[in-house]
Amino acid sequence: MIVCSCNVLSDSQILATLKSEEAARPRSPAQAYGCLGCAPRCGRCLPTIRALLTKARGADCHVGCASCPGAEHSHEATQQAPTPFLIAAE
Repeated sequence: MIVCSCNVLSDSQILATLKSEEAARPRSPAQAYGCLGCAPRCGRCLPTIRALLTKARGADCHVGCASCPGAEHSHEATQQAPTPFLIAAE
């Protein structure tokens, strides 16, 4: 199925970028485009490509970075509670 009509990219081409043996597998639509030697033009395909990458990565994402579009886990447990502010009285 064509997911980007501007660059005539199919879903299989996008998913093939994840099967790369290189360490620099795409983590975003822009990186997937870079792997394919092109760039997004109108941007209408970006949500679809982001969803494809997220779904395909699924449980295979073990990096754990907060900015990873494939991260489905919450980082709330690793965040510390904010430090309360003390207000000085006059």
